[in-house]
Amino acid sequence: MYGDGELTRFPQARLDELLAVSAARHPDRPAIVTPSVTLGFAELEADVARWASAVRAMVGVGSRAVVALHAALDPQLAIAYYGTIRAGHVVAMLNPLLPAPVVVQQLARVRARVAVVTAQVAVTLTSLLDRASDLQLVVLDGDGPAPGMRGLLAGACPAPTEPITAKDWDEVAAIQFTSGTTGRPKAVQLSHRNITVNAIQVARAHELSESAIAANHLPTYHPMHLNSAIVAGATQVLCTMPDPIDSVAFAAEHGVTHYYSLPVRLSHLAEDVRLGEPAVPTLRVIASGGSSLPRSSAATLRARFGVPVIQGYGLAETAPLTHSDVLSRPKPGSVGPPVADTECRVVDLDTRRVAAVGEVGEVQLRGPQLMLGYLDDADSGIDPDGWLSTGDIGRVDADGYLFLVDRIKDVFKCDNWLVSPSSVEQAVCEQPEIAACCVVDVPDRFSGAVAHALVVPDPGDLPPERVRASIAEANERLPYYERIRDFLVVPSIPRSANGKISRSELRDRFFTRQRDVPLREKGATMVTLVNKFVVSGDPSEFEKIWQASSDFMRQQPGFVSFRLVRSLTDPTVYINIAQWEDAESHRRVMSGPDFKSHIAELAKVAKPEPHLCQVVIEYGV
Repeated sequence: MYGDGELTRFPQARLDELLAVSAARHPDRPAIVTPSVTLGFAELEADVARWASAVRAMVGVGSRAVVALHAALDPQLAIAYYGTIRAGHVVAMLNPLLPAPVVVQQLARVRARVAVVTAQVAVTLTSLLDRASDLQLVVLDGDGPAPGMRGLLAGACPAPTEPITAKDWDEVAAIQFTSGTTGRPKAVQLSHRNITVNAIQVARAHELSESAIAANHLPTYHPMHLNSAIVAGATQVLCTMPDPIDSVAFAAEHGVTHYYSLPVRLSHLAEDVRLGEPAVPTLRVIASGGSSLPRSSAATLRARFGVPVIQGYGLAETAPLTHSDVLSRPKPGSVGPPVADTECRVVDLDTRRVAAVGEVGEVQLRGPQLMLGYLDDADSGIDPDGWLSTGDIGRVDADGYLFLVDRIKDVFKCDNWLVSPSSVEQAVCEQPEIAACCVVDVPDRFSGAVAHALVVPDPGDLPPERVRASIAEANERLPYYERIRDFLVVPSIPRSANGKISRSELRDRFFTRQRDVPLREKGATMVTLVNKFVVSGDPSEFEKIWQASSDFMRQQPGFVSFRLVRSLTDPTVYINIAQWEDAESHRRVMSGPDFKSHIAELAKVAKPEPHLCQVVIEYGV
């Protein structure tokens, strides 16, 4: 573990040197573990060298190129991440939940020469890419319409790397996309310095050491978790199973000390009736990040596991972590004090005066992990003194712990994914029968927040079914976490006396108070699919197939949510409870060829008994 004076351990280090150092120290120690693969540090280093050779063969050595990576929870992502940088090129991380057309736009924006994506995405991208495009696709997880990564690794011979020079530390190593108030994602440029220093900061803040074993029960492979474990020489256990209880069992099997997950997943885990006595005796901490974890969920997990449940804070612009709660003295509701070598202050929204202890204002950050700037954007938002204004509102207590209060920029997080209301509004207003729209965030028990909208139809007497159809068409162009879950038709968007829109006031006025009203009284038309599966084969194989199917379903127009539960009395029985905006949306997806291929795979190991239902009365949603 790194001490107070050890942030200079890599004073001039490139990002890929973190792995080289750990591999030299712990060649035989497991670096990455999944249910099917265990990869040692020396093996990982060797594969990184092979991938560096493969990348150079694809794009050459003379100039720096961008290689885009689909952030799947797979050991090959780590190989591609470090290998691309070892080859002297730049990594661009892609959100795997974005619709394919958006992925194409982002690939063009960073001018990617190679894209390493899943087989399913490769099929879609092949049909969307311009025939003249020089982008080379590589399949991350198997065979597909492009070369597979495994095959490229097998055929590559490691090439010697060029000598490392001091100037490399301040070169761009990675590009990370984020969202802004305008709805257009910003491409954050991070240097080797930014990422290597933050890896050490995270390892120290989370007390990661050579003996630590970190479990990642996450939907994607985030570089923060990858880099911090690599720099500490810790083992990473990738919990790819969707069921939180199964992830806990897998964590226990491997003696996990640190369990990382998202608030939405931890909330489900806290309420799972199957969670009994703590089954991970080696566990030291549960860490939640990305958005706020409900205090009740944190308290339940803390009581059941007997370990601290901590939260952190950071931005893509800060590589990413700037704050982490302290394992030995956590404060519920706080994201903790700044990590090492990082400064935080709060300033008055109007005067920009530095606020006193306990005063609320905009959070500003300064530290060595602060980005180089945005790609193709001269305005980095960093002032001459090095302070980044975050757009978040918070307060700092006497112990230096940060408490977040609100967001200036109106953005919110659904299932840990950042949502920009203005970008959703733009998609809705592209519909010819929608004159105006205002999107607000409404609290959701598990997802944190979901998008609701006020819409003005054109013409004003447009039938409700036509309005609903327009919203559904707009949702088709959005990732699942940006889709509008509910809406109200209004004659105009209410504004204040000075002509401004207050989203918080509109949310409270039109939506928040409706949460206690029976769903039928709100005029909802949402349908519920209750599907019973009796598994005849291996339950773990069924859940693996189900995960692939659920990832597909979540991206379909009209899909709202689902929950897969397993019987406590008969472990071969599973029940899926899914919600759709209307029966037609469900029918349209069910009749498509993509769904038929998914259900055919499920039918090999389980017998489905589907029932399409309509909610009559529902409280507490």
